[in-house]
Amino acid sequence: MRAYHLVSHDISPQLTDLPDPAPGPGQIGVTIRACGLNFADLLMMRGTYQDTPALPFTLGMEVAGVVDALGAGVTGFAVGDRVAVFGGQGGLAERGVFDAARAVIMPDVMGFDDAAAFQIAYGTSHLALDHRARLQPGETLLVLGAAGGVGLTAVEIGKLMGARVVACARGPEKLDIARRAGADHLIDATGDDIREAVLALGGADVVYDAVGGDQFTAAFRSCKPEARILSIGFASGDVPQIKANHLLVKNLTVMGLYWGGYLGFAPKLLTGSLATLFDWYAHGRIRPHVSHVLPLDRAAEGLALLRDRKSTGKVVIRLPG
Repeated sequence: MRAYHLVSHDISPQLTDLPDPAPGPGQIGVTIRACGLNFADLLMMRGTYQDTPALPFTLGMEVAGVVDALGAGVTGFAVGDRVAVFGGQGGLAERGVFDAARAVIMPDVMGFDDAAAFQIAYGTSHLALDHRARLQPGETLLVLGAAGGVGLTAVEIGKLMGARVVACARGPEKLDIARRAGADHLIDATGDDIREAVLALGGADVVYDAVGGDQFTAAFRSCKPEARILSIGFASGDVPQIKANHLLVKNLTVMGLYWGGYLGFAPKLLTGSLATLFDWYAHGRIRPHVSHVLPLDRAAEGLALLRDRKSTGKVVIRLPG
């Protein structure tokens, strides 16, 4: 099978022929039809992601496909089932084996591209806004990186939860995408003063930050008393440093959210969240925004789109089938 394989953090991954894998106990074999790309894939290439697998490994954290084999002891799945899987690795390949516990049956109305673009982005935003920040109807939600893979889902979910959504993104094209996802107010990160713009709207109750850097600092200073700040990621490459005395003055709360980490200590939170999200999808309340669909031999191009911030929503690698 062909796979986009990484053998060294100093060498770019290559499309390689690898042996066809067989599922072990508790695993399923999947013919992969689509793989969603994530900023974390770029960090894994450099070896800086918190869950970077041991070398060598195949990139690709989330996939959608068809079950083609069952390992010993697997129940709840059958050959031919359409599944979405958060495998953490192994997705940029024609076939993969994954722990059955990481797979979910796709809704009948969901296509493979949407399923591959769905779990991490929507799961992160729903768990962050609902479970962590306890976002309430009528509150003001500021989303940084609002046209990105996770940011756009935060706009969409924030509106469904009844918030007033302020979207911050780079340039009019990206802001228009955020507006169409439901944003009430738009801030152009390339020229607007983020702090002043948010304060003019009364300040933020919740900040959703997948960017870090100067945008985090501006958002931090625009918060209302008792605001909650969600640290989701650092697309700017700059991890902000927080002065604890500044938290004290406004009674602020800063909280981290690593969606995949819940698999290790609270998996039922993930499955419950995904059940809600799949129901919303089935009823037409949410729909992934996929800006680019590319074949496997153009995976490097897809990752470059993420690195250079030229994508909106998700980039999906589609495999034949």
